[in-house]
Amino acid sequence: MKTAERIIRILSLLARIGAGVAFAVLIAAVLIQVVTRTLGNSPVWTEELTRFALLYLVAFGAGLALRTGDMVNVDVICEHLPGRAPWVLRLVSAVATAGLALYLIPAAWKYTSIGAMQSSPALGLQMNFVHFTITLLLALLALFALLRVVGMLSGAEDGKPEKAVDAPES
Repeated sequence: MKTAERIIRILSLLARIGAGVAFAVLIAAVLIQVVTRTLGNSPVWTEELTRFALLYLVAFGAGLALRTGDMVNVDVICEHLPGRAPWVLRLVSAVATAGLALYLIPAAWKYTSIGAMQSSPALGLQMNFVHFTITLLLALLALFALLRVVGMLSGAEDGKPEKAVDAPES
């Protein structure tokens, strides 16, 4: 199962880098907007760039949130069930998440391709660059959920979210 662990580590690293870059762009755009607003006129493109960076931040962060348990879920009842029931419910949840994400990817890709015919007003970016965030989000959710399913079925993990390495214990 070393290969799956390596894939998870690489995928997590790439998603973290993507989220970090998106967050840095978001901070820079907001900072430029705030500073220039105090000097007079704020550039129009900063608001648009902030929105696009936020979309990429969410797209990269969704899979990571699923992996670390930061995604919103309600497990109060199912984790207190007897025997293997919690494990089975975690497996069903991972399969359902992967299945739904995989089912939605073709529609998201179609939505992305429609964006090639449009451009953003301030930055002039083709909107398929922006619309791609939905496809990216679904792909990362599907990958992380499928890796959880494989890990659970192979016995390498129990399906419980792994806490981030640098996250404080709660």
